[in-house]
Amino acid sequence: MKKRGSGILLHLTSLPSQYGIGDMGSQACEFVDFLSEAGQSYWQILPLNMTNTAYGNSPYSSISAFAGNHLLISPERLITAGFISAEDLPPVGEFSDERVQFEKVSEYKEKLLQVVYQRNKDNLPHHQDYQRFCAENAWWLEDYSLFLSIKNCLGGIEWSEWPPELRDRTQESMAQYRDRLSEDITREKFSQYIFFTQWNSLKLYCSSKGIKIIGDIPIYVNYDSSDVWSHPEIFSLDEQKRPVNVAGVPPDYFSETGQLWGHPVYKWDVLKESGYSWWIQRVTHNLSMFSIIRLDHFRGFVGYWQVHASEKTAINGNWETAPAHDFFETLMKHIPENTIIAEDLGIITDDVWEIMGRFSFPGMKVLLFAFGDDLPRNPYAPHNHVKNCVIYTGTHDNNTVKGWYKNELSPEDRERISTYLGHKTNENTIHSDIMRLAMMSVANTAIIPMQDLLGLDQKYRMNLPASSKGYWEWRLKPGQASDSVKNSLLTMTTIYGREKLLK
Repeated sequence: MKKRGSGILLHLTSLPSQYGIGDMGSQACEFVDFLSEAGQSYWQILPLNMTNTAYGNSPYSSISAFAGNHLLISPERLITAGFISAEDLPPVGEFSDERVQFEKVSEYKEKLLQVVYQRNKDNLPHHQDYQRFCAENAWWLEDYSLFLSIKNCLGGIEWSEWPPELRDRTQESMAQYRDRLSEDITREKFSQYIFFTQWNSLKLYCSSKGIKIIGDIPIYVNYDSSDVWSHPEIFSLDEQKRPVNVAGVPPDYFSETGQLWGHPVYKWDVLKESGYSWWIQRVTHNLSMFSIIRLDHFRGFVGYWQVHASEKTAINGNWETAPAHDFFETLMKHIPENTIIAEDLGIITDDVWEIMGRFSFPGMKVLLFAFGDDLPRNPYAPHNHVKNCVIYTGTHDNNTVKGWYKNELSPEDRERISTYLGHKTNENTIHSDIMRLAMMSVANTAIIPMQDLLGLDQKYRMNLPASSKGYWEWRLKPGQASDSVKNSLLTMTTIYGREKLLK
C-alpha cells in the first residue's frame, strides 16, 4: 500500500445472485472483472466468519474467529466441482434481489449443504484434498466442528449452560461426544472444506486480475463461540467459565452511557506468556485469505475499556493497558510488512499514534467526519491527509454520502462543503464531489463504498451501529455496476494517478 491505488468496499453478501445472497460464484468473478476494468487495485470486504440471526446477522458477531460463513457457498460452483448435479439442487424459492432475507437464505443453504453432504459422505474417507484440508486446519477445525455439533445437539444453548464436563472439556466427555456426533462433525468439516475451496478459487481469480482483497478482523470474539470455549485461559472468565470483565467504550459525544459490547476481554498477560500464539494464528490465518487486513478497534490493542460483566451500561468501567509494543514486535516477525490497516476512528490518544508510527501502520480517514466547524484543522479534511493512510468517503457503519448530506447536515455544514469544493453542490452531485476529494487526496489508498459510487441514499446503508434488526441486508442489483459506472470510475481513477497498472 506504498503506491497510489484505489478500490471498492462491497461485502460478498451484497453481490447479486439468484439464491438470495451474494456468494463466491460467477457474480463475484464479474465484480472482480468490473474492478479490474475500472483500474482498481483493491476489493475491501467485511469479515467472512459465520453469522447468526440471533446477533442480527452481523459479520462482526460470530461463533468462530476462523470458520467461514457457509451462506456464502455458491451452488453453481458446487455443480461445477461435481459435488452435486443441477437436478439435485433444492427448489429455489422467491428471493428479494434488494435485501438479504437471512432466515430464508439460511434455511435454503442448510438444506442444500445437507443434500451435498449426503451425496458425498461415502467418498470423504478417500478424498485426499478434503483429508489434507482437515489435517492442515485441525488446530481450529476440530474444536469448531465439535462445538457447533454439541451446540446443535443441546438446542443451541450457550456453552456455559452445558453439562459441566462438556463446559470444562474433560477428556472423557469430549471423546464421548466426538463419537456420538461423528456424522454431524464430519458434515461441518465438509462445509468448511467447500467454503475454503471456493474462497481460494475466488482469491486466485482476484490475483489473476491484479486485485488485492482487504479483509477485516474484529478485535474481540463472541463469548458464545468455539474460541472462548476452547481457549478459556486467554479470556477474563470466572471458575464457572462466565465472563468477569467485558469490552466496550466509555461515554462520549455519541453516547451518554458508552457502548457495552459484552465480549470477554483478553488476559494479555496469559497471551504474552504463550508468545501470543492464538493471535498469531488468527492473523496468519486471515492473511492466508486476504492480502491486507484491517484491525478493527485498533486502540484496544494499546489500551482497552473494560466493564464488569454485571454492569448494564459501559459507564462504570476502567482503562487497562495492553502490551502493544511487545505484541506487535512479536506479530511482525510472523507476517509480511504492509499488510495491516489500523482502524483508528474515534478518540485516539498519543500512545496509539506512537504504536502506529513505530510500525508504520496506515490509519483511516473518513470524509464524512471532515466538514464540521473545525474544518481547517480537522485531520479528516483532505488538506490534512498524509500519504500513509487510507481515505474513505464512509464506512459500512456510516450513512451513505447522499443520505448523510440529505439527513444529517445543517445548512451551515452544506455551505461549508460548497465553499471547500469551490462550487455549489447538492444531493444529486454530493456523492461524486466527495468521491473526487477522496481520489485526489495525497493518501496512498482510497476506498469507496459501492453505495457511494452509485449515489444511493440512506435506505441503502449497510449498518447502523447499535441497531439489531434490518441491517447488513443491502444487495447490489443485477446491472447496477454498469459500463457507464465503470467508465466513470476509471476516468476518475486515472486522472488522479490511482489506476492499477498490470505487469
